Amino acid sequence: MSKTNPALPDNHIARLQNAIRQLNHCESKYVATVFVSETFLSFQKERLWQGEVTIFEIYGHAQAQRAYAWFNRRSDKNTRYVVVLEVPPINSPETAVQAAIAAQIVNGTFR
Repeated sequence: MSKTNPALPDNHIARLQNAIRQLNHCESKYVATVFVSETFLSFQKERLWQGEVTIFEIYGHAQAQRAYAWFNRRSDKNTRYVVVLEVPPINSPETAVQAAIAAQIVNGTFR
C-alpha cells in the first residue's frame, strides 16, 4: 500500500486503526486515503481545513460499516486523532470533515 502523502508517518494507518479500536471498540480494514479541502463559503472563501482522510471498513459496530479518520498535529506538538463513523447524515469523507468541524465549533475547540 503506497502513501499518498510523503509527510505522513509510515505507520499512520496503524495509528488510525488503533484510534478506531479505542474510540469505537471495533476492528477496521484500510480502504483508501483521499484529500479533502473544506472551505467556508463566504466572500473570501476561507479554507477551514485540508488534509488526508483515510477510509476504513469497520467490523463489529452496531450502526456503522465505515469510518473516516485523520489526525491533526496541534501547535503544542501533540497529535489529535479524529474518527467519524459513517452514520446518516455522514456519507463521505467530506461530510465527515464537515461534521468534525461543526462539533469543534460547538464545543469551542475549533482553532
